[in-house]
Amino acid sequence: MSQLRVEKLQELIKQEISQMILQELKDPRIGFVTVTQVEVTGDLREAKVYVSIMGGDEQVKESWQGLQSSLGFIRREIGKRIRLRFTPEISFALDKSLDYSAHIQELLLKIKADEKQKEESV
Repeated sequence: MSQLRVEKLQELIKQEISQMILQELKDPRIGFVTVTQVEVTGDLREAKVYVSIMGGDEQVKESWQGLQSSLGFIRREIGKRIRLRFTPEISFALDKSLDYSAHIQELLLKIKADEKQKEESV
């Protein structure tokens, strides 16, 4: 399969699922969810959707359960919206990159504050 076609399909699936989560899913458990990336296999049979969920641990857990319960609806809608021979099997994966980048930012700010404090004491 053409790599360009796979990349275009990944972006299209990302946009469609983002729109579905934002506007069409009625599950009250689903909070602030962002689709960060979609990986589709070369044969277009499977799609792994990476999502970032904001909130506390309990909110993340509830949103994750809501997303898992909506997998059938999302797959059916993708099948209607995107004309493919086979609708890819969709699975969600939690993307921790935003949490990791926030942690790195905190560490950098702490280092900067420590350096500033050392300069003032000298």
